[in-house]
Formats: sequence, C-alpha cells, structure tokens
Amino acid sequence: MHNADTFTPVAERHLVARGELLIRRAEASIWVNYLESGRVALGLMNDGAMEHQLGLLEGPCWLEATSAVLNLPHVLDVVAETPVSLRRVPLAEFQRSMRGMSAQAQEVLHDVALAHRRQTEFAVSRLAKDAEARCAEWLLQHAQTASSGAMAVQLQQRKRAIAAQLGIAPETLSRVLRHLRDRSLISGSGRVLNLVDPPALRSLAGV
Repeated sequence: MHNADTFTPVAERHLVARGELLIRRAEASIWVNYLESGRVALGLMNDGAMEHQLGLLEGPCWLEATSAVLNLPHVLDVVAETPVSLRRVPLAEFQRSMRGMSAQAQEVLHDVALAHRRQTEFAVSRLAKDAEARCAEWLLQHAQTASSGAMAVQLQQRKRAIAAQLGIAPETLSRVLRHLRDRSLISGSGRVLNLVDPPALRSLAGV
C-alpha cells in the first residue's frame, strides 16, 4: 500500500494532541488516516476512556485502512497516546488510487483486508467479554495454593502489563480489583492478592 505522499497535495497534515479520539468505531469516515509519527491505542471506548485495549501502533503506518479498502464502518476506536502527526487522505482519493492497481493486486488487497477485518472483529468479540470475568479467570490461572488450601496470587508484573494481557486499560483493572474486594472475592493489596472465594471467582469466570 502506498504511503501518504502518494496523495500529495490532497493528504492534509494534522497535529493531534494526546488523548484525542482519532477514529470512532461503527462510524464511516470520509478520510483515511496515515500516522506519520506518534503512538495510538486501538480498542473499545466507554464513557470517554479506553476500557478495552486491543493494541498500540506507532507511526509511520495506516490507521484502520481495511475499513477504507472494504468500504465499511470502522471496527475500533483509535485514541492518541502521545501527540501525533497525521496525514488525512480523502476516502475518494484513496479508493481512486486502489482502482489504479491491477485487477489481481486489487483482489489480493481485498482478500487481505477481509481476513484482517474478520480477525479484528473476532478480537473485539473477545474483548466484549466482561472485564471482571477475564480478571477472575486470570487470577485463578495465576494463583498458588498453600498447604492450608488458601489461594493467592503473587503479582510479579506491573498492573499495566497485566491489564495489557487482559485487553483492558490499567484504570479498568484497578476498578475491577476494587469491585472484587468490595464483594469479598479477593483481599490484600500490593504484590499479594488473596483469593477469598475461589468458587465464586470460578462462577464469575465461567470456568
């Protein structure tokens, strides 16, 4: 796929502040965004915050270009993690450039875009699983059982790394752990979490 320079002068450059929503899922856009520099987060927003994070991208790269190739609405929210520099290409120009490719190249591009779209939709469906359920499942998987039968998890990673494994924002992980404590399913803080009610955690996790 071409970079944004292919579309000069129609590729408008925009400087975007950290935290700004660049792409909103389920919406169609008249632009196709090329990330020149900076880092963005991809996932599902809720109440203005990234609740379920699918991944990070750093420029230079296209953002959600498969939606433009397939002429479909966006499947992910995209938020600036740092200040970013964007080139916004009009959708019509982007698609006109694709039509200039050979028929075989267009077919390959369409098939690759369709496969990527399906993989992303599958990932999004997994993210939609309740955050508390995924957290409970993670706790059970990483718990160690003492001779007394008590179960506990030694947190050997930062919460940010654990949240990334679960596909949620660190703030969401903190909120979920607080809810589990309030419901007396876990106890403790810092580096050790005690599993107070493993059967209830298993029921919550659906295992």
